[in-house]
Amino acid sequence: MAIDQNAIKEHIRGILAALGDDPDREGLKDTPDRVARMYAEVFEGMNYSNDEIAEMFSKNFAVPQTGSGDMVVVKDIDVFSYCEHHLALMYDMKVTVAYIPKGKVIGLSKIARIADMAAKRLQLQERIGTDIAEIISKATGSEDVAVYIEGSHSCMTARGIKKPGAKTVTTTLRGRFETEAELQNRFLLAVR
Repeated sequence: MAIDQNAIKEHIRGILAALGDDPDREGLKDTPDRVARMYAEVFEGMNYSNDEIAEMFSKNFAVPQTGSGDMVVVKDIDVFSYCEHHLALMYDMKVTVAYIPKGKVIGLSKIARIADMAAKRLQLQERIGTDIAEIISKATGSEDVAVYIEGSHSCMTARGIKKPGAKTVTTTLRGRFETEAELQNRFLLAVR
């Protein structure tokens, strides 16, 4: 499903008018177009299912199976998203992804691209972790996946309760990361 930029422009004009401003004044006349282009970029992930994202980034490389405890970790992947409850920015989000290879690995940049694409949707932080874990699992063929996310939410920091120092932390554990305490501990040590 493609993002309907013309509909976005029309609705942004309506929002500007509803706020009591003139959408045709000099500073605002191009705002609906700018917002529509921005939304097409920041919500790009909404154009694809998790299966389609996994397919896009599933090019893999065979690796010798050296042991069942080998772990690939990519940490501090910067992403941002928009809260589906308030359309508020979720920012300063750092994502760490780990998986246990099953005879193949994907390129490290693919992990960052998957995290980025999963975040480029109207989201909840909890669902971002779930989506990343599902996509990584499909792209790598490994059910052993862990995702750690720490982020700030402007719906908590800039409005409402107004607690700018508050961080939200979520973990998503699949496969052996969910059942083996030692593996969980190794993952959480890698996050630090």
